[in-house]
Amino acid sequence: MDITVSHTFLQVHDQQAALEFYRDVLGLEVRTDAPVERYRWLSLGSKDQPGLEIVLEDPSMGRPADDARALRALLAKGSLSSLIFRVDDCDATFEKLRAAGAEVMQEPVDQAYGVRDCAFRDPSGNQLRFSGPIKAGAVGAAAAER
Repeated sequence: MDITVSHTFLQVHDQQAALEFYRDVLGLEVRTDAPVERYRWLSLGSKDQPGLEIVLEDPSMGRPADDARALRALLAKGSLSSLIFRVDDCDATFEKLRAAGAEVMQEPVDQAYGVRDCAFRDPSGNQLRFSGPIKAGAVGAAAAER
């Protein structure tokens, strides 16, 4: 059986602000921007992963009002989704996002599990991590520090 992930959903409180962040700051491509009844189906993706779409979803879309309120409350606390993006250069990505005004959660650090990563919040409070290779020689140094 062939199986792949085609869509992942991020709850956002403002689809337009999220679109501007994911498209203009991260450089993702708009895949779909279409009305669905009184909502907007808005998805983006990386040119390097044409089969994967990140849907920026209004918490009210397709849900009862009580569920939408609960999701909005969790979203406001930053307690919902997160994504990890693989990048070639974690430090360069960090500087680009910081310069764009993204909320920094963690500066670049070498992790014991073999990557260098950093973390930000998107305009809705979702956690985004950016993970890349550790620079040559740094893996042993990071392990020696522990």
